[in-house]
Amino acid sequence: MKPMNLLVIMADELSVKTLGCYGHSIVRTPNIDRLAASGVRFTGAYTNSPICTAARASFATGRYVHEIGCWDNASPYTGEPTGWGHRLQAEGHRVTSIGKLHYRNTTDPTGFDEQIVPMHARDGGVGSVLGSIRDELIVQKADKLAREIGPGETSYTNYDLDIAGNACAWLENEAEKHGGPGKPWMTFVSFVSPHFPLMAPKKYFDMYPTDAVPMPKAHALDGRPPHPWIEAYRRYVPSDDFFDDERRRVAIASYFGLCTFLDDQVGRVLESLERAGLADSTRVIFASDHGENLGARGTWGKGTMYQESAAVPLMMAGPDVEAGAVVETPVSLLDFYPTILESVGVAPDEEDKSREGRSLYGIARAPYDAERVVFSEYHASGAETAAYLIRKGKKKYIHYVGYPPELYDLEADPEEQDDLAGKPESEEIIAELESALRDILDPEEVDRRAKRDQAALIERLGGREHVIENAQIGATPTPGDYGDDGY
Repeated sequence: MKPMNLLVIMADELSVKTLGCYGHSIVRTPNIDRLAASGVRFTGAYTNSPICTAARASFATGRYVHEIGCWDNASPYTGEPTGWGHRLQAEGHRVTSIGKLHYRNTTDPTGFDEQIVPMHARDGGVGSVLGSIRDELIVQKADKLAREIGPGETSYTNYDLDIAGNACAWLENEAEKHGGPGKPWMTFVSFVSPHFPLMAPKKYFDMYPTDAVPMPKAHALDGRPPHPWIEAYRRYVPSDDFFDDERRRVAIASYFGLCTFLDDQVGRVLESLERAGLADSTRVIFASDHGENLGARGTWGKGTMYQESAAVPLMMAGPDVEAGAVVETPVSLLDFYPTILESVGVAPDEEDKSREGRSLYGIARAPYDAERVVFSEYHASGAETAAYLIRKGKKKYIHYVGYPPELYDLEADPEEQDDLAGKPESEEIIAELESALRDILDPEEVDRRAKRDQAALIERLGGREHVIENAQIGATPTPGDYGDDGY
């Protein structure tokens, strides 16, 4: 593959289920859909942890969360261990970020030559600490999500407008200065939409009449007994308790509007790439850090291993990328590390090869791999114990420490309504997938280690009661004056 510039665009909390190219019948995302049609779309892509900071640390390093100890939103990436940015810098490639990073701060050596309007962990790099209280979980203050819904601008949507503007300006005015034969640039453009607050500018909110918005899947649990781990999660993160059906529809319409708003910003960036004459020398990859439950099973935000939360959209286009291809082999954000190196032409060294990820370009060129395993883990808010995900072929196994597992056949049951765990005919596949999990880690030991690290952090910050009394809640504030709505 010929070395070329690489533009990676990332959304925040974008569900794979709310894009036209993945089959949604209502949400309008024409720019993202065109990008998918012009290249390769992955149908089995996953975050390595369904929470912002942990996912982004894993993305940056090509390492699993349990390998690097970035467990939750209070353990942001500091530049250690090194990631793809450092490798590119060492080989003389320009590495630029524009927008949300959610690392510790701007001064840590995280592998960027330049950070433009970066968002980092709140409170000077401390992050959101309530999710680190795991010895005895606390009930989160979760009413704000249901209150701040409907039409309107927020600091997040204003920030995204600025991110897009800066990305367009960089591509049209700066990119040509940093490329060149043998030394392509890599630029990471990272938006915050459609992350809550679930408020969309009126133009976008009005695209989705609330009476036409579908209700969340199984939001009333349909009379089925809930899984005990999920029921505990709902108890400690009780966002759904503050919704009625009308407010659910307004919130979902707002989220749909934010998806279209995001799509417009992506379109602006791609138009600038064309206008700058860089489309023929630049590959583009689009993904999200994780998904959004959006009321399914009575849960909002992320933090579960269901498709709404743990699966992510992922597509790539540009020179040497087959147009219109659909790849079903499972992949994850870990695969970005070798993908980025291959795109710009950096040969992997022995340390690079020690990582689990494989180049997405290579996976796209190869036949479907039914034996490939991808993995995700969660150790944060609402989790009484660790939750782990194994995807192999069309089967998806969810392992909860101290709780019964779940098993889904995503080909026969893409909405995960029929848990096959506990059925005699599933014993063999559950044993196989649990063995695959234990080849990656000891789930009980990692659960204990995460809780030890989190308990030590809480003590360093003044102890449990001090943290509860003083911790800030809500989404991470924007880095500049983009509005005074608290986000």
